[in-house]
Amino acid sequence: MSGASAQPPQASRPPHEGAGADTERDADIGGGPGDGARDNVAGTGGPGGGPDRPLRSRDFTLFFVARAFARLGDTMLPVALAAGLLLHGYGVGAVGLAMAATAAAFAGLVVPGGVLADRFSTRKLMIGADLVRLGTQSLAAVLFLADHVVLWEICAIGVVNGVAGAVFQPGVAGMIPRLASDIQAANGAIRIAESSAQLAGPAVAGVLVGFASPGGVFAAHAATYAISALCLLLLRLPPLAPGSRLPGRGTSAFKADLVEGWHEFRARNWLWGVIVVWCVHMIAVYGPTVPLVATEVVREHGPRAYGLVNSALGAGTVVGGLLALRLRPRRMLRAGSVALIGFAAFPTTVGLGLGLPAMAAGAAVAGAGISFWGVMWATSVQTQVPPDVLNRIHAYDVAGSLAMLPVGQALAGPAAAALGADRVLQVSGAMSLVVVIALLSVPAIRGLVRADAPKARSGTKEPAREVCAEQG
Repeated sequence: MSGASAQPPQASRPPHEGAGADTERDADIGGGPGDGARDNVAGTGGPGGGPDRPLRSRDFTLFFVARAFARLGDTMLPVALAAGLLLHGYGVGAVGLAMAATAAAFAGLVVPGGVLADRFSTRKLMIGADLVRLGTQSLAAVLFLADHVVLWEICAIGVVNGVAGAVFQPGVAGMIPRLASDIQAANGAIRIAESSAQLAGPAVAGVLVGFASPGGVFAAHAATYAISALCLLLLRLPPLAPGSRLPGRGTSAFKADLVEGWHEFRARNWLWGVIVVWCVHMIAVYGPTVPLVATEVVREHGPRAYGLVNSALGAGTVVGGLLALRLRPRRMLRAGSVALIGFAAFPTTVGLGLGLPAMAAGAAVAGAGISFWGVMWATSVQTQVPPDVLNRIHAYDVAGSLAMLPVGQALAGPAAAALGADRVLQVSGAMSLVVVIALLSVPAIRGLVRADAPKARSGTKEPAREVCAEQG
């Protein structure tokens, strides 16, 4: 629920624990944020201090590289699918079906994936998911290189990738707080890495398609999963903290964990309140903006102009990540909500038919705003939610955030046919401001105080407001 993509969570660890016994113990009981659960708050600036885990540490660097390569591969895939399927005689509908196969499997299984991440070794689940996708994308590369491309086979590969992604993604939530003491800075750094990779991915894929073939892009995509798996394999994780909850066994325990995650999710007004508002954002703002901006810019200015606008959007997300490294607002969701005002510039500049420089500037402002919001949101979730349920709540966050995206995209075409694409984009720009107002109108959202904020002096009313906001 970090803007357009979802991200991460929490736990504490000495910076250079050996990878032997402690990682085996992590594998035996559960590598999610439940490990180091009690010690986690201290490691994030809460009471009690905690071992220092700098961003320049070996382990955080490995995770940083893993996330950068994973995002690089993910942004190469749409180019490979589109070029490969069109080259083999399939139409745009086939491309959409192949992409939908992955998205549907992911959305349908990410919540159970969150339960698995809280019950078993997060790291091993993530490595396993990467190895599965290494195999599927290698198979896809072979099929395309051999000119044996059958749509149902590509869709089946997409389904397997979606299942693997649903197992992988919740674990991302639990890794960052285990690898860095400064969770906000870690989220900002990861956002910068992913945004930079997102800028490079389509360009790299285009070069590979031009000089090799779509099969070469799939082979390169498979290699990104191999690099990610290797980096995760080399991570040194902390031993299980004393007093951490041991997961139960069997189907009934799995269901109980699923229900517990839902109750923890519902118990926080600021958490589910943001998800509800974000569903509106996906239907009325982000969902229509992506396809309609592409259509309008390409039709009016050509594909190169759309590439420039996309690059500006990516550059803006890098800037937003850099700002999140520097700024430390006391009320993070309030600050993030204000930053989201910038997203209105993206659909509005295109909807008003402004020139290419204005559209690129609007895209850059939008990217910075949604990126800054993403870091504020991810850090709030990671530091405010109990570690034992963090992966599950992250899974509910991802599922809730993405559930309405296809709805918004599906409605974009009929709405554009009825009102005109430019008018729909103008409405999306206005609705972006409505989303910000909705977020700021909820006391539990605008009043949530960051977990590592210093306590107010006694005799003031600030502590009471903090408690109220955090309970909200």
